[in-house]
Amino acid sequence: MPQTAEYDLIRLYDAPRELVWAAWTEPERFSRWFGPASLATPVGRITLDARAGGRWRVTLVGEEGFEVTMEGAYREVVAPGRLVFTTGDPDHAGDGPASVMTVTLAEADGRTEMRLHCYAVNTDREQAMAGWGEYVDRLGEHVVPSPVQSRSCASASL
Repeated sequence: MPQTAEYDLIRLYDAPRELVWAAWTEPERFSRWFGPASLATPVGRITLDARAGGRWRVTLVGEEGFEVTMEGAYREVVAPGRLVFTTGDPDHAGDGPASVMTVTLAEADGRTEMRLHCYAVNTDREQAMAGWGEYVDRLGEHVVPSPVQSRSCASASL
């Protein structure tokens, strides 16, 4: 019997829901946070066909030519509040890891509460939680607005 894991990760981001949604669905934004910090996610190696039945594919790149590709299908896309997608093929996982991920975005006083629910097959729960936990923490860093930099202008009198 395959090992299964189920867990939720909940984050509160100081960002509007539409921005968090864009981080999940636009390759340029997705490339800035998806994957572990030790790997790059080149925008040219990302396909996000964010529609029910659409496919997604991401290649993470590391040192010395290391590459790993993750892919799956979108099952449900309801902008800007719900995204359900697979990694691998959870219906026919074989020996490989596979998951159904559900992202729910709710407005919370100008902020966004994100709930990531994972149901995984052939996956170690603790490793998966740690990995996705790092990803969604990096997402939070991406969507937090940059502080406004103030400039001081000193005027000199002649």
